[in-house]
Amino acid sequence: MRKFLIAGNWKMNAGPVEAKNLAGEINSWAKDNSFKSEVVICPPYVSIPFVAKEFRSTECKVGAQNVHNQDNGAYTGEISTSMLKELECEFVIVGHSERREYFEESDELISKKTLKSLTDGLKPIVCVGEKLDERKSNSHKKVVKYQVEAALNGVSAKQAENLVIAYEPVWAIGTGETATPEQAQEMHHFIRSLLEEKWNKGVSDSVRILYGGSMKPGNAKELLSQPDVDGGLIGGASLDSGSFTEIISISESISK
Repeated sequence: MRKFLIAGNWKMNAGPVEAKNLAGEINSWAKDNSFKSEVVICPPYVSIPFVAKEFRSTECKVGAQNVHNQDNGAYTGEISTSMLKELECEFVIVGHSERREYFEESDELISKKTLKSLTDGLKPIVCVGEKLDERKSNSHKKVVKYQVEAALNGVSAKQAENLVIAYEPVWAIGTGETATPEQAQEMHHFIRSLLEEKWNKGVSDSVRILYGGSMKPGNAKELLSQPDVDGGLIGGASLDSGSFTEIISISESISK
């Protein structure tokens, strides 16, 4: 049985003061509510210590939005896996669509980051997904297949125990559009079939596949009710503690 993972990606929002307050609100809710879902927040680097401190008294966890694929060295502005672990991070987002588009991260680099994270004991949330023109041209599965296979190159079945995939229909991020539950399920099932081809059914069934296309309280129940949707990578809704905790509550109401 796969436990839901509800992950908040704060992107370039919430500096230390705001992050501490927002994490405190989530922390207060978590103290008053029992939940089985795994909950993680990925704040900006500068805010990670403040969120981690707030979460020490709860089951909520902290992650990062990006990581470098080298241990250390002359890589100005980058952060290593060991630095993230020292800050109590358990998860890290790898290959987010915004990293691919705005910073031109290649599939090869994403593969290196994925393998480095797994090797060093972090749980990567590996993002894949198609753009609008790729969806309209019916090449969305081809695009996602390539991204999945490239990102997981060299990853073993044993390492896959700590792997998370996030499907991002890029055309549904920040646009007001959302993939229908049926579209989400179709792609999540397709991704799971790719994992089964790479390893086996047992491994593919154990890997959590999150929906990362503007999940919010209004659509969370329909999306999370799909058999191959194991949680959400939440953007805008995670910056409002009420909305984020409502999504957690919705996940609790659905049994897998």
